[in-house]
Amino acid sequence: MQLRAGETTLIVASDADSSPRVLHWGADLGALAPDDLEALERAATPLLGDSVITTRIPEAILPQLADGWLGLPGIEGLRLGAPSGTGWAPKFRSVGDRIDGPRLSLDLADPESGLALTLEIELEPGGLLRLRARLTNLGDTDYELRALRLAVPVPTHAEELLDFTGTWANERHPQRREFGVGLTSRESRGGKPGLDGPLLMLAGEPGFGFRSGHTYGVHLGWSGNQRLTAERRSSGERRLIAEEILAPGELVLAPLATHETPWTYASWGVGLDALAARFHTHLRSISRVRESAPVLVNTWEAAYFEHSLERFDPLARAAAAAGAEMFVLDDGWFGARDDDQSSLGDWFIDARKWPEGLRPLSDLVHSLGMDFGLWVEPEMINLDSDLARTHPEWIAQAGHGVGPASRYQHVLDLAHPEAYAWISERLHALIREIGVDYLKWDHNRYLLDAGHPHLGGRAGMRDQSRAALALMAELIAEFPGLRIESCAAGGGRIDLGVLEVSDRVWPSDNNDPLERLRVQRWTGLLVPPEIQGTHIGAATAHTTGRTSDLDTRGSVALWGNMGVELDLTALAEPERERVAGWIALHREYRPLLHHGTAVTADRRDALELSGQVSSDRDRALFLVAYPAPTGSAPTDPLRFPGLRPDVRYRVRSVRPEGAETPAEVPAWAEGNAPVLTGRMLEEVGITPPPLRPGRTALIALEAVAG
Repeated sequence: MQLRAGETTLIVASDADSSPRVLHWGADLGALAPDDLEALERAATPLLGDSVITTRIPEAILPQLADGWLGLPGIEGLRLGAPSGTGWAPKFRSVGDRIDGPRLSLDLADPESGLALTLEIELEPGGLLRLRARLTNLGDTDYELRALRLAVPVPTHAEELLDFTGTWANERHPQRREFGVGLTSRESRGGKPGLDGPLLMLAGEPGFGFRSGHTYGVHLGWSGNQRLTAERRSSGERRLIAEEILAPGELVLAPLATHETPWTYASWGVGLDALAARFHTHLRSISRVRESAPVLVNTWEAAYFEHSLERFDPLARAAAAAGAEMFVLDDGWFGARDDDQSSLGDWFIDARKWPEGLRPLSDLVHSLGMDFGLWVEPEMINLDSDLARTHPEWIAQAGHGVGPASRYQHVLDLAHPEAYAWISERLHALIREIGVDYLKWDHNRYLLDAGHPHLGGRAGMRDQSRAALALMAELIAEFPGLRIESCAAGGGRIDLGVLEVSDRVWPSDNNDPLERLRVQRWTGLLVPPEIQGTHIGAATAHTTGRTSDLDTRGSVALWGNMGVELDLTALAEPERERVAGWIALHREYRPLLHHGTAVTADRRDALELSGQVSSDRDRALFLVAYPAPTGSAPTDPLRFPGLRPDVRYRVRSVRPEGAETPAEVPAWAEGNAPVLTGRMLEEVGITPPPLRPGRTALIALEAVAG
């Protein structure tokens, strides 16, 4: 069976004697006739040897112990009723298949184990592959599922792995390693993908970069505990695997009950840019992504917990004057919230700070032509809160009490029906009464030993993640225009599951532009710029203590869903005008930034070059950055990828009105702008602007006739 889309071909073989297996996933092979598919299957079947390993296991989507697979099995579980412990080594066989447009459905069954399974495989228009499984218990007793993992094979030239790690305000550090024999796994066990989460597990040809080398990657579209694994067998087979991590007893299927896994997403490309483009095409195709993401002003670093209408009236007016399109009121508006030690769960407006409620601020913001946003953290609770004192039984714990706090927080058990109903009612009321257009939805605490007190402390991490996503879905169904941002102490919840019910992710609490270059670049492997929140912060970043000039901060914040997170009212008028200039430049280039193709040059020196190229490749904007000095000055020419070779482009330096004028400029930036072909720009390039460490520059390319 063949699926084709987005310059990609997927060929799956399935018959009554074996579990489904992938014969090819990668470059398009053209439309193949049934005879061609049969010939390919015969040609791709390895020789039988004396080993107990059977011939068709390496490509299996769900490899099984009962077929002789010695690696990580596709399913782990056991039957709990009498006789207990059976069904632990299922032997699924195909009982039917069907193709419905881009979706292939494969029905499998194991009558002896009392299990049925359906694999759904889709190849999206952009070439992104996604898979999920539905397992049904057909037996008369409960079945405990401990793991259900789906795999995609990668070719033997994939010799190198890449994934990511990090900490708070320090996310998305790449780490490369050899794709050695055995298992290389990255786990996230805090009830969310996590600040140190891998984001993707990538495998590719040695030295693969953004523009070169065949590259393959998997991602799990799930906002809870998860594991991404690269497996290489001593016999040579290589696979990438994604799975939800299940705590003991967390998923027990009653008779006739069904479990559906999260989607496993898989992408490939010659270079990381091509791999990322398939994820971007997917996200731009779903309904939650709008035509344009509004520029916003967020109050957090401007005021922290110091709230009043008198404080924010001038800030809102300054935001509108600067060209912002949304005003977001951050933490500090509810309960008795003067710091982060109290009031989470008390989602009532603080009458001390807001004696007339938040409607006057919302009305002012709307009258200024902006949308109004509000910070919330519905999944958490402080012990110092009226809600905790009234309903301690709603605080998640595994039978040993609530345990240690993190940032003075504990987990509110949203799987408790009454707790869920309480939070749902409060959010609905606030959105309706205040006139909220946008929720900045935070998630600061890891779940750890989060159990259900009303169920004796049974593990509840999975239920908590599902309830949070369900609550988001409920709100956008009730308020179709509502936008939701996924924030989790920064970039701790960025995945394709939460992005089915949200519009924006917050890549990091770190607004230092030099740190943000790394964070935004690597987050961009999964999500396009318009989904990443990118803010102009204060001159001295509160996370690193480093001071950056406004033009560097503005040029880095340009590349996403732009925002401002500083006190505009404290700026001198010339500096406020420069902020407005960066917002105006962002809005001018927003159609390109939010709908173009992301490209990144592979360079050998300390300069970084990345940009967005329009879909017709007639227009492009590039950022040149010099994050840090090295032992030698950067001298390599700027070579621009992603252009049309025979089109002529006018090259010019770009900066907003009022931005600092460089003391030195290269010859091409003086006088009339040069016109060069795309081939010349990619193969020969231009002289870099003379940047000092920590500085940036913008270069625009426009196609010209003739």
